[in-house]
Amino acid sequence: MIGQFDETDKKILRRLGENARVPYSTLATELGISNTMVHQRVNKLRQSGVIKNATYVFEPKVLGYTTEAMTRIQVTNAKYVNSLIASLKEIPEIVECSNITGKYALIIKIFAKDNSHLRDVLYGRIHPLTGVEGTDTTISFETAFQKNIAID
Repeated sequence: MIGQFDETDKKILRRLGENARVPYSTLATELGISNTMVHQRVNKLRQSGVIKNATYVFEPKVLGYTTEAMTRIQVTNAKYVNSLIASLKEIPEIVECSNITGKYALIIKIFAKDNSHLRDVLYGRIHPLTGVEGTDTTISFETAFQKNIAID
């Protein structure tokens, strides 16, 4: 997919990956192109689906969410996966959900205020969902890094 974009598009993507709030005028100056050209290129990248959205990333620990966990969810039947994903999306403490292979159908990332809060999320909101057979949770000490896919 990225092969259809030229070097200017790739430079824009790299720069926006570093800082999604960089002003288009700064990009234009750095790349030696007009502001209008930057707008057109970014719009093209959005329309192609390469850029999903620009958003702020919150720091959970600063907001009081000191427990981070990854939980794998075993599902009783594959027919429940889509409804479970929809239900999990409504739980504010769950910030990420992936459909995976193997014994567990889903893996989620949870941020909780403490271990007691994590237990309440697991046993009070996830386990009662129709289709949940069981969970396996691992507490994370920290997210060592998080990054975008490389733009070659």
